[in-house]
Amino acid sequence: MIQSLEATIRLEGLISRAKKGERDAFASLYHEYFKPVYRYIYMRVGEIEQAENLAQEVFLEALDNIDSFRYQEAPFGSWIFRIAHNQLVDHYRRSKKGFTRLVEPVSSGDHAGTVEQEMESQAMKKAIEMLPPRQREVISLRLGADMSIEAIAKAIGATKGTVEKLQYEALAEVKRLVGN
Repeated sequence: MIQSLEATIRLEGLISRAKKGERDAFASLYHEYFKPVYRYIYMRVGEIEQAENLAQEVFLEALDNIDSFRYQEAPFGSWIFRIAHNQLVDHYRRSKKGFTRLVEPVSSGDHAGTVEQEMESQAMKKAIEMLPPRQREVISLRLGADMSIEAIAKAIGATKGTVEKLQYEALAEVKRLVGN
């Protein structure tokens, strides 16, 4: 998603103030970015408490390293998602697991519909688990964090064309595996 000039100026002001140690400025950044970061992590780990803990770690690391952020190198959203990605890598390295989960919450309602939706969700998760790591990463950022192709490219250090190709290939493979 492309930010308006006004939003960019506001964000740069918050970052500048956060670098000066203004807690309310960093709190504003936290409130703006926590939900997408949490959703991205949750889609990868599938556990609410673990996702909350890892998201908190992301923001603690961001706070510790806010002085190193340079807007010219990448937008703040890309920077924070790079930290989130690194937290996930560290988490799985520590736990000796691989990146395996992509979770879609199942809504409550009619039981038959919920069961059918859960079965579809499980099929999707299994198909996504079979994707190569870079494709899983793109799908997680696209679906979990609702990031644009451009933002994903900056977050993973790839070109827009590479991200588009990874997304296309991932979705084609998921479609083939799930069957619709």
